Amino acid sequence: MERIKSTTVVAIRHNGEVVIGADGQATLGNTVAKSTVKKLRVLQNGKIVTGFAGSTADAFTLLEKFEEKLGAFGNNMKRAAVELAKEWRTDRMLSKLEAMMIVADKEDILIISGTGDVIEPDMEIATIGSGSMYAQSAARAMKQFAPQMTAEEMVRESLNIAADVCIYTNHNLVIERVN
Repeated sequence: MERIKSTTVVAIRHNGEVVIGADGQATLGNTVAKSTVKKLRVLQNGKIVTGFAGSTADAFTLLEKFEEKLGAFGNNMKRAAVELAKEWRTDRMLSKLEAMMIVADKEDILIISGTGDVIEPDMEIATIGSGSMYAQSAARAMKQFAPQMTAEEMVRESLNIAADVCIYTNHNLVIERVN
């Protein structure tokens, strides 16, 4: 049985602001299962925003675990991310989860994967999901050649470009700013 999967998420830090956005598409195989999935979660009154791609149910499990780790480590996002990645890699049940996460606060943008990786991306741009390379390419170009744009404009346009190219990404965007 195929799993429902969610797709493209982008986070950008630019000119002192951090913005994360996601499209709304979830697919079941090669069909659209839902076009208005909410892939972002705002935590700690907007101080941390998370986004997920991959199996939807797995992503919600990881989100709950991440929130537990935040509580256990005094709301230190970087430490919570590292501890989640360690547990994700070694725990028998968690190691089967098929999803990725981006977590962002004012200081850091991190990608967390089930292989135990916690990646602080280059150029302060993080992307995950099936449209991630399209969105990343667009975001890199905007940061380099259109620095007058805001982080929100860059996130929005990166997702729109990915949606124009990737059949697993749509134009139903949700965008959040880290406070």
